[in-house]
Amino acid sequence: MTQGKIERYHRSKKNVLLLEHYYSPDELRERLTEWVAYYNHQRYHESLENVRPADAYWGRQEQIVAERQKTKQLSMLKRRKNHIFQRLQST
Repeated sequence: MTQGKIERYHRSKKNVLLLEHYYSPDELRERLTEWVAYYNHQRYHESLENVRPADAYWGRQEQIVAERQKTKQLSMLKRRKNHIFQRLQST
């Protein structure tokens, strides 16, 4: 399973890098650095419950998932209340 994740990471990196032309090793190195920063600090990963790898690494994954669950529960409660209210108004 871990090997598959690594292969997916390499395929993603390769796909991004093949879209552009690099005219010097420094230009390629800079683009790789940008991509790795994006991948680890901005991109949400489905395999990590849609949390960024940096958040998982620093131990924030459980807190983030719990906050999302709380927000989801509050949203569902509001929807139920609105639905019941609308049904009562229509009768």
